[in-house]
Amino acid sequence: MTLAVIVQARHGSTRLPGKILNPLGRKTALIRVLERCERIPGVDKVICAIPDTKADDAVADNAIKAGFDVSRGSEQDVLSRYAKAARDFDISHVMRVTSDCPFLDPEICGQVIDLLRESKADYATNTMPALFPHGLDCEVFPAVLLHEADRLSSSALEREHVTPWLRQHPHLQRANLRGAGQGLERLRWTLDYAEDLAFCEAVFGAMGEAAATVSAGELAALCLRRPDLVSINACRLDETRLTDAEAAEIATAPVSLLSAA
Repeated sequence: MTLAVIVQARHGSTRLPGKILNPLGRKTALIRVLERCERIPGVDKVICAIPDTKADDAVADNAIKAGFDVSRGSEQDVLSRYAKAARDFDISHVMRVTSDCPFLDPEICGQVIDLLRESKADYATNTMPALFPHGLDCEVFPAVLLHEADRLSSSALEREHVTPWLRQHPHLQRANLRGAGQGLERLRWTLDYAEDLAFCEAVFGAMGEAAATVSAGELAALCLRRPDLVSINACRLDETRLTDAEAAEIATAPVSLLSAA
């Protein structure tokens, strides 16, 4: 079994162009994400899946210079880009994360991987329902199902968002690592708007280089102590994410983010 984290990344963004190349401390937001992925227990490889457009050459150069593997594919058909990356490196299992999660928690990702193995499910995530802070999302599944999704998915939504087929197919068994909720799911640690970048920069300003490895529990504790930080991007809270009615077939006990704080 070869498990790779495949991180989708691109320069283009209608809301905040070039967001992943913005510096957070001494390194770009993209490298912060990739380095966190390297620390996920059980992961053999980290691959950055980048569009094969000239506009994205800077993103590829940033990842390659930092020592990460890169696969390049379709800009709009992200599902095919993922499938190509898995084929390029002969991957048997894929963990999917996005490059706009500079505070992704390696331990939580490792628990989702363990859940897939222990439950013998076809797909495992921590977003069904979304009870972790926004920015900790991950999902893991066999590459053979990724290739099946690539073959059978036809809608624009399925091609763009990669895993709808896996999340909805009636014959696949899903498992969910359930977050603690209790308001923590309303914390926004993702990078999509100018306010999100300001939040990330403020965390690095408050913590220095320690922010590069801060755990979810420690960051949650900081946010509870510093409501001024939370208020920076609170206006960008994604209510749709919180009201998603999807439910997993198998769930673990809730995870307490504050246990490590």
